[in-house]
Amino acid sequence: MATETDVAVYEIDRNTSRFTVRAFATGMLSALGHSPTIAIRDFSGEARLEPEPSLTLRVRADSLEVTDDIPGKDRSEMERAMQQDVLQSSKYPEIMYQTTGASLQQLSEGRWQANLVGNLTLRGVTRGQNITMQVSKLGDMLRAGGEFMLPQSSYGIKPVSVAGGTLKLKDELKFTFDIVARKQEPKE
Repeated sequence: MATETDVAVYEIDRNTSRFTVRAFATGMLSALGHSPTIAIRDFSGEARLEPEPSLTLRVRADSLEVTDDIPGKDRSEMERAMQQDVLQSSKYPEIMYQTTGASLQQLSEGRWQANLVGNLTLRGVTRGQNITMQVSKLGDMLRAGGEFMLPQSSYGIKPVSVAGGTLKLKDELKFTFDIVARKQEPKE
């Protein structure tokens, strides 16, 4: 069994990692609508494999930006609505995920399926959020990939609606991630 000093801590490398959110249009005009992809630009955290898998992830709420090729005016309006109306990022500057439990199933040498049980705090509301991911260990690096769905209404968020409700976004958002974390030197 690993002692506290032996436990490898892996710090998330946001420059190599990818973390996106996809919203989906619905309503009478959804065929003409836009289902935006949003990049999460500023996030940090750490992961451990032993003695029990764990993950702590912090996202700066105002770092989300629309990545689709759309006119600047539309992009600005979407980002304004996301920051002010949806995330209320000036009031709730951080989004956080913290595991409360996890299990690993080894798939092959250096590869696992991880099932994380944890809490997600978004816009001041904390709810349970389970995440399943594939994890690989390559030397001093961990790589985790997967996706999960999140209903906005669980966090008190009303999906954005325009054009008198004929075009709106669905309640569920799809999060996709490919996270790279690098082993940290033990602290003295």
